[in-house]
Amino acid sequence: MVDTHKPLVGDRRFVFVGGKGGVGKTVVAAALAYDAASMGRKVLLASLNPVHSLTSLFGQDMSGGVIKPVTGVAGLDAVEVEIEDLVKDYKSKMSARLREFFKWAEVPINPEPFIEVATMNPAFHESSMFDRVMDLILEVGDKYDLIVFDTAAVANAVRLIGLSKLYGLWLARMIQSRREAQQYRLSLSFRKDKVMEEIKKDPVIADLLSLHEKFTKTRDVITNPGKTGFYFVTTPESLPISVVLRFIKMVESFNIPVGGVFVNNIIDPKDVETDPSGYLRSKMEEQQHYLNIIMEKMGDKVMGYVRSFPTEIRGLDGVKTVVGELRGYTPPTIHTPKIA
Repeated sequence: MVDTHKPLVGDRRFVFVGGKGGVGKTVVAAALAYDAASMGRKVLLASLNPVHSLTSLFGQDMSGGVIKPVTGVAGLDAVEVEIEDLVKDYKSKMSARLREFFKWAEVPINPEPFIEVATMNPAFHESSMFDRVMDLILEVGDKYDLIVFDTAAVANAVRLIGLSKLYGLWLARMIQSRREAQQYRLSLSFRKDKVMEEIKKDPVIADLLSLHEKFTKTRDVITNPGKTGFYFVTTPESLPISVVLRFIKMVESFNIPVGGVFVNNIIDPKDVETDPSGYLRSKMEEQQHYLNIIMEKMGDKVMGYVRSFPTEIRGLDGVKTVVGELRGYTPPTIHTPKIA
């Protein structure tokens, strides 16, 4: 039962919305943000998807990578995080760290090839995106009651958030290695009582410690079920369901709380009556099979349903309609007539 006095995501302050591509993540994310804003919350909707659609959905220019108010909804802001600008900035930061590392280690080789390899890593996009997520949580989070992250395809989203666990291990190891290297080098030049004092001046260690503190704070937030939840969107079809089931386990393995599941694109019996071809009835009956699987496999996690619409959801009126669906629609049980 949905609490009509609370947002659909309850009192959580950071919400990630994921699912297989094409299941309606952006629309559901926008509906969750709109729902909370309509209850007086200050909300930020952040698109982390490389192919943004907030501009198209709201009919307002949300491009440029800057936070903008959504016209027509008090308390709702949005931002389309520009991945190319993000990667360029993150590459610059990482290059500076690596150059400093080579300089202080007094390695007599050209660091540029190593920098190029490091910044062309397949996980670099996820690393830079996670860095932006940390900024939004730690630097902007206090300005909002809720931040809703519209993620990319669920595999990218899980890698993005799951990266936080590996990120911490990598940072801890880097700090330890740097300290050991500096301690050995400095012990040849300074008295023992001066070594630790010199290590504290190392800009690489200072930078890594600052980054580790930033990560630790973010990790504490992301794994706190009272503050954060990962919500999945699926449709009543085989592949999207299997994707959600698989990635629920992955998210939980990273100690990230699962908030719930929303089921989109359900064919309603009233629509079937308007289709003389029988196609919609056939699809509706097929969907009932998958709705039963959803209830069997993740019924306790299902938070709401959305009917299939004849046209794409566009504009604030469309988003408001989806909020109403999530709060009030339950698909009726389909009874297939027995053949005599």
